[in-house]
Amino acid sequence: MFELEKIIRPNIKRMKPYSSARDEYKGQEGVFLDANENPFNNPYNRYPDPLQNELKSKLAQIKKVEPSQIFLGNGSDEAIDLLIRAFCEPGKDSVLSLSPSYGMYQVAAETNAVEFRTVSLNPDFTLNVNKLKEAIDSSVKLIFICSPNNPSGNRFAKEDIISVLTGFNGLVVVDEAYIDFSSGMSFLSELNVFGNLVVLQTFSKAWGLAGIRLGIAYASPEIIAILNKIKYPYNVNVLTQKVALEALHNLKQKENWVNTILIQKEFLIQKLRSMKVVEHIYPSDANFILVKVAKSEDLFNFLIDKQIITRNRSKVALCEGCIRITIGTEMENRILVETISDFEDEYLK
Repeated sequence: MFELEKIIRPNIKRMKPYSSARDEYKGQEGVFLDANENPFNNPYNRYPDPLQNELKSKLAQIKKVEPSQIFLGNGSDEAIDLLIRAFCEPGKDSVLSLSPSYGMYQVAAETNAVEFRTVSLNPDFTLNVNKLKEAIDSSVKLIFICSPNNPSGNRFAKEDIISVLTGFNGLVVVDEAYIDFSSGMSFLSELNVFGNLVVLQTFSKAWGLAGIRLGIAYASPEIIAILNKIKYPYNVNVLTQKVALEALHNLKQKENWVNTILIQKEFLIQKLRSMKVVEHIYPSDANFILVKVAKSEDLFNFLIDKQIITRNRSKVALCEGCIRITIGTEMENRILVETISDFEDEYLK
């Protein structure tokens, strides 16, 4: 049975968190002489709300969770790093993930001197649950599952992830950066069922806000409290909170963008299927597609020469000969197709 107290690092459990000026006074109005701020240039002279209460309140309403179940950070990468720092002893514990998957899990683990282990996906990028469970031992405190996965684009079966959650005494982190583009349900609906579940989402993809660097972790209030305990005091700045709140009040715009991207994804897939250079297009629940092509290095470089930037994934496990293509605007997608056609005329005569 999962017990949170058993996996928190002892030093994190004992430590007293830093208390900022804005932690001690919650009001919005007053004569602020407590935080050594410049009294001029309002509102940017003031430190931001350290717990982003207004933003969390609106997000909780949209996502149908409690504000106490939300952590906001500088991209999802901050939450990834904090989870490892809070629950993994350097030089002793380990993190488990899949291969191929998002590379920051490994970077964050190794930065914290925590062993990083991977379990290979099946050749069709599906999850081998038995293999994953076999890799778990007493040192594994966190399992990262990116679903929909990057770079493959596919979503893993819900029952497979639940099987991992049920049989593991550490935290299972389901990274849903691309969930808005998927037909599958988010694991947010399972937060109150599994105490060891953490769900990551982001404002970078569907919301079109990669530039403001705002990531989200959803979990039990107890797990969120631990992340808040060790985060930097003012980790989300005033401008980021303001822009994100404006976006949350314009939900329809985000939904329109997602629908347009999905329509364009189908357009691009249909066009690519008829091209000689394309050998296989993998199923995608994301805003990108992984495409296996002939002469992948030549095609990638040809596109670069035409100032069309894709991602060469040929050296990633199970992705030999593949490029990853983000879905762009209709014009960008048409330019891509025309340029690949030019490549075929030149290289596949």
